[in-house]
Amino acid sequence: MRRLRLGMVGGGQGAFIGAVHRIAARIDGHWDLVAGALSSDAERAHQSAAELGIDPERSYSDFQYMATAEAAREDGIDAVAIVTPNHMHAAPAIAFLKAGIHVICDKPLAATPQEAEEIAAAVKQSGQLFILTHNYTAYPLIRQAREMIAAGELGDIRLVHVEYVQDWLTEESDSKQASWRTDPLRSGAGGCVGDIGTHAYNLACFVSALEPQSLSADLDSFVSGRQLDDNVHVMLRFTGGAKGMLWASQVAVGHENGLRLRIHGSKGGLDWSQENPNVMSFTRFGEPKNILTRGGAAATEAGLRNLRTPAGHPEGYLEGFATIYTEAANLIRHTDQGEPLPEGVHTPNIADGLAGMNFIQACVSSSNSNAAWTNLG
Repeated sequence: MRRLRLGMVGGGQGAFIGAVHRIAARIDGHWDLVAGALSSDAERAHQSAAELGIDPERSYSDFQYMATAEAAREDGIDAVAIVTPNHMHAAPAIAFLKAGIHVICDKPLAATPQEAEEIAAAVKQSGQLFILTHNYTAYPLIRQAREMIAAGELGDIRLVHVEYVQDWLTEESDSKQASWRTDPLRSGAGGCVGDIGTHAYNLACFVSALEPQSLSADLDSFVSGRQLDDNVHVMLRFTGGAKGMLWASQVAVGHENGLRLRIHGSKGGLDWSQENPNVMSFTRFGEPKNILTRGGAAATEAGLRNLRTPAGHPEGYLEGFATIYTEAANLIRHTDQGEPLPEGVHTPNIADGLAGMNFIQACVSSSNSNAAWTNLG
């Protein structure tokens, strides 16, 4: 079974998320990075490619040319990873899809709803796979939590509380990572709500398997002069009567990367935190709290499926991305060669991307209308 060939758009010198994707793609040995348009600056693109050992012949200064050239090669890439700022997701994604190349894209899906719909149309027309890297859905205990809820261990779900809080934008910053995230021309209509709020929203929906119906959102920009939100409070109503709360912030001093999910049902409750991802509490009503560990004695099939190290050896952020890349490889081999897939696996896709964009727009609309309840169509 040969390794799949990966290309990359974005992720050149000085880029954080590109390096994360490259590490993740290598962990399980399914991918080789062989081509890239790593920067919009031609010289930086070629320097970045040289540092990564990419053949100069397959270092491109233009993603459109890369898509055409790679599609024409007998040894062309099987998929491209798009790791650019939000406003540069749509054009490369569409170009590679039209060239018959599968796409793995960082979240959120795009900068605008129109761009998101254009990507979705290209996915449908091309028949190629589109994978969205919501990596937190791939943590072993998150997969176990989803399986436990589906099995009815929490009973009827009543309450979903998710928060994702950071403090790195508490003051104005001119760093590369901050500049595009706070720029509506590059990030889109949502700042914090798009950057990390979509992660929180996606995680809550993934684990609970509930369908959001409507929301009431209050978005703030606490840093003077900032054009996009840096703090988000959202109330959620789900079909079936469950209620939810979502808090996302990048100005919550004292918090580094505090993604936390709590779900409560008629029989029990779960509590998980990304900063300590190998432990999750599970409490049945009227009984002592149980501490579940990644790969421990109470691990379910879903919780065991993607373990790389024995219980007690921590796994986390990079391995979550790696699981997405491994599942993408499995999906591609299944699509292209008919190889079987594991049952019960959901890898984030174009539908999840559209749901995230809908969430951003609903939050912005609700906040602009004094937190009015807004339907999630």
